Amino acid sequence: MTWVGLDVHARSTHAAAIDRQSGELRRARFGVGSEPVLAWLAGLPQPIHGCYEAGPTGYTLYRAAQAAGLRVDVVAPSKTPRAPGDRVKSDRKDAELLVRLLLAGSLTAVAVPSETFEAARDLARTREQVRADLARVRHRISKLLLRYGLVYERSGSTWTQEHRRWLARQRFKHAPTELAYLDALTALEGLLARRAALDERLSRLAQEPELWPTVARLRCFRGIETLSALALSLEIGDFARFQRPGQLAAWLGLTPSLHQSGESETRGAITKTGSGYARRLLVEAAWHYARPPRIGVTLRNRQQGQPEQVLQISWRAQQRLYRLQQRLRARGKAGNIAVVAAARELACFLWAAAMA
Repeated sequence: MTWVGLDVHARSTHAAAIDRQSGELRRARFGVGSEPVLAWLAGLPQPIHGCYEAGPTGYTLYRAAQAAGLRVDVVAPSKTPRAPGDRVKSDRKDAELLVRLLLAGSLTAVAVPSETFEAARDLARTREQVRADLARVRHRISKLLLRYGLVYERSGSTWTQEHRRWLARQRFKHAPTELAYLDALTALEGLLARRAALDERLSRLAQEPELWPTVARLRCFRGIETLSALALSLEIGDFARFQRPGQLAAWLGLTPSLHQSGESETRGAITKTGSGYARRLLVEAAWHYARPPRIGVTLRNRQQGQPEQVLQISWRAQQRLYRLQQRLRARGKAGNIAVVAAARELACFLWAAAMA
């Protein structure tokens, strides 16, 4: 076996290989593209086992190596052990560190999605980016109006149809300010149109045979509709790669951090590892479980045709998460802490429903 560590960047790749039998260390450096790297890997004593850290270069090298019959794993950079006293960092040293850790079995491989699955995930994340852009544009508009003393006086929520008609009637004394305001309104309308188009496309994408079975089960839970279920399914991927529900909650970063030394043990904020998008969706859904358990018309329609076991899991989730939030609030815990605790358990219920 030849072990290989690769430090992959956009315009260069550093490689380090160790022949287990002779212990010889080989180094190489390549330019842009995967072809020179694959040719060098194919020329090494076979079989080989290589790795590189997940990053902005994605899974192109992994898929090219897989097509060539070469084993190259993608490892999690957050779980790569690094000496705290090592103050010298270079691409060559990173490649050597990876190959030695791979040889020692100290690296954790990540789950690489299929190309179609990754493409669907790209579209779902595009919708999330549009949502964030829309929130920023709305914030700019409201603060621009506030600076000139223009406040929406009607009670109730903003950004409704009535509020948007009120926005269209606002005028400013100076032309540059008027142009800035109109530009912001145009950006708002454009983002709303983009979000509507993405919602329609994602709704049809959710019904694809590869995605719909899991999406349909996740829709059985309160606070999770089609788009949220699709995004959670795409962010988490294969639920079966988690042997226990607690592993999914830990991957999502919903478990408390822990610092234990000797007789001292301190628990802190949640770790916030894994997908921040999926974590936000779960926390938003967990707010719905602060209300007493019930199955309304909308939720009942989403649950039609699903296995009875999944429906029982969904009902138990409503009862348990409601009791959990009531108990934590009665103990004086802040509302956001109770909601995050409910989100952690909701993730476990979703795992049970997907695996049922």
